[in-house]
Amino acid sequence: MTLDIFSVVGGKEATGGTAYDSINPSRVDEVVARVHLADAGAFAAACRTAAAAQAEWARVPAPVRGRVIASVGRLVEANAEALARLVTREIGKPYAEALGEVREIVDTCDFFLGEGRRLYGQTVPSEMPDKSLFTFRVPVGVAAVVTAGNFPVAVPSWYLVPALLCGNAVVWKPAEYAAASAHALYRLLAAAGLPDGVLNLVLADGGQTFAGLETALEEGTVHKVGFTGSSGVGRRIGELCGRHLQSPCLELGGKNPMVVMPDADLDLAVEGALFAGFGTAGQRCTSLGTVIVHESVHDEFLARYTAAVAGAEIGDPAGEVLCGPLLDHRFAERYEEYLGWIEPHHTVVSGPVGRITPENPRGGFTGSGGLYYHPVVVDGVRAGDRLFLEETFGPIVGVTSFGTLEEAIALANRPGYGLSSSIYTTDPKAAFRFRAGIGAGMVSVNNSTSGAEAHLPFGGNGKSGNGSRQSGVWVLDQFTRWQAMNWDYSGRLQKAQMDVAEIVPDLDFRL
Repeated sequence: MTLDIFSVVGGKEATGGTAYDSINPSRVDEVVARVHLADAGAFAAACRTAAAAQAEWARVPAPVRGRVIASVGRLVEANAEALARLVTREIGKPYAEALGEVREIVDTCDFFLGEGRRLYGQTVPSEMPDKSLFTFRVPVGVAAVVTAGNFPVAVPSWYLVPALLCGNAVVWKPAEYAAASAHALYRLLAAAGLPDGVLNLVLADGGQTFAGLETALEEGTVHKVGFTGSSGVGRRIGELCGRHLQSPCLELGGKNPMVVMPDADLDLAVEGALFAGFGTAGQRCTSLGTVIVHESVHDEFLARYTAAVAGAEIGDPAGEVLCGPLLDHRFAERYEEYLGWIEPHHTVVSGPVGRITPENPRGGFTGSGGLYYHPVVVDGVRAGDRLFLEETFGPIVGVTSFGTLEEAIALANRPGYGLSSSIYTTDPKAAFRFRAGIGAGMVSVNNSTSGAEAHLPFGGNGKSGNGSRQSGVWVLDQFTRWQAMNWDYSGRLQKAQMDVAEIVPDLDFRL
């Protein structure tokens, strides 16, 4: 059944808008939702609605807001299977992964429900008598959150849950090709008892969203922008926010390296590279970009990796498969451009490339009318290749070799991204040298580049972000501002750095 969904602002559906069909990428003729896209004016109006509702929400005691977050977690938990099935149907994510994504929302809520009782400030000693100093966390105001559709419910929760807990109002713009999943999550959040206007869902395309955000920033109705998406769009949002003296929370793309040392457990490394490279069809910001393998084990690793890829199940995401289809037509078209980056000096070791069809099957699988693509492993990539330097959002992994750990670290840092990284080794010295040298915000040892836990900071540096972090207590600094207060009860004006008692030492004293 096709859903008909609209933006929701101030607790009411916003009728009208341009129709957009969100399809099932495993069966492209099936429309999951008819999405009614709002324009820039509607986005700006939603920000004004949020600004009007925010002050009252901020007055709700933080522990009570924490109980609302607890209710969100329980509601998501009770609806986990239905939400996961919708995610699988709308974006083609294998059901097991989709269920794990929904579990991540629950984990996020479980972590942050307690933070309502731990939004601590400090009592600070003053340099003067009869005076006390304090610090407080205060909400930023209205957060405009724009999220991608490859993780249509988990990643939004990283923004929405802490932003709401801290007393902010939110305008959330999800990816239109994952709008049905986002709309379902919105309904679960609203059912937890959020007042009208505190959380607003705006369905819009990128151009209208950017124009509406520009208006809202000029009007002063947005005080924090959170964005998950490409590095190119992240730059534009960063520039826009900078003109308004704001620092956005940017979680962008990655070209995530995996270093395989000569002492690595190769079976474990292959397992990690298979999941990191081709889970979610390689459409994660943390997906594996390049395997950097020591020259002494290069051939053995490549043989085992190629065999693992050949044996992996690709197909209907409702079944037990490594990966399903690409997210949407736009991603399939872009991925075919990336395949054009394969050069004559590269060696494709994984077999056929391109879309899986009856004319280009994967064994007995012919694609069944979906956006299915062959997984591709390319050996012989070089440090100057586009395939090495740029993010390739899809099921393609490059392989290169190195001689020394220093060379491996230099290769890993060369693309200029800095989201996730991995090293396989049994040598603690190598692991810590890699950690110290890599520019990524996240490092895994003997694990894949993909995977996050709700109580650790998630985010990148360089082309992968501006150093902001989601998840854990660190995200509280994105959605609160520190406020200092001094309280002088001496009954007289005491001037800092001037009216300060001094105890004079005898600095000429010697034993």
